Amino acid sequence: KDYNKLHKKNIYLITKDDEKYPSKLKNIYDPPFALYVRGSLPQDNMLSIAIVGARACSDYGREVATNISRELAGKGVQIISGLAYGVDSFAHAGALKAKGQTFAVLGCGIDICYPKENFNLYMDIEKEGGIISEYGMGRKPMAYQFPMRNRIISALSDGILIVEAKEKSGSLITADSGLEQGKNIYSIPGNIYSKLSEGTNNLIKMGAKLVSNSQDILEDYKHNYINSKDNIAQKDKLLEKKEKIVYACLSCLPKHMNSIAKETNLTIEELSEILLQLELKNMIKEIRKNYFSYIS
Repeated sequence: KDYNKLHKKNIYLITKDDEKYPSKLKNIYDPPFALYVRGSLPQDNMLSIAIVGARACSDYGREVATNISRELAGKGVQIISGLAYGVDSFAHAGALKAKGQTFAVLGCGIDICYPKENFNLYMDIEKEGGIISEYGMGRKPMAYQFPMRNRIISALSDGILIVEAKEKSGSLITADSGLEQGKNIYSIPGNIYSKLSEGTNNLIKMGAKLVSNSQDILEDYKHNYINSKDNIAQKDKLLEKKEKIVYACLSCLPKHMNSIAKETNLTIEELSEILLQLELKNMIKEIRKNYFSYIS
């Protein structure tokens, strides 16, 4: 009965035992037992960057969040945020302008758009990416749920960009979660007289990477992913058709040969030969017996 309710609203449930459960979430402290999803989940083998910041952001914050998100999404980067007012909304909107993929992680039930003024944005994100929550239908937004939500935003991302933040901003919780999870932390510098820049400027003092354009972020991942359009074109020249299919289903995280065979519909014999060729081309490596990943 509950399943039918979800199905009618185009919501599906993924538990930790499901092979679709994001691998980036599995190893964090206190991973959600299950995720409710509308649309799709971020792909593990593509670069994901979280962009978060002040709800009451300035015009500067709006412009930066929109433009950097649009530039990253235009190069194939998945943009993760929280659908809140301000920086989150502009980050989602920037990705959509680039016809890229963006994913919103909610601090309330999957069927509740919060804030309600973002309903159109919510619907657009569902079409072009996905809406994600660990909370089922009807769960109202409560203050304590948002810091919990932030650990999922950071976990699904490879790096976290803070655009504007006061000294005790909630978006700094996302940065803290990212640090605990071993993610790269990025920060936009701001006016030293502005309260909205206190948090971001402090992050830079503490070692976050100062970002003034999308390239400052992309340069940290150029050897790890094939998500940028330029890299895809370049690597495609080196690969045969079936090699491309196999390579596309791999990531920087180890994947078992049986899972690769299932995803690519190749026999084990065929797959063994292709994996060997990819190894000889120095594009993948066998991490341990029958587990393969990109060479970073």
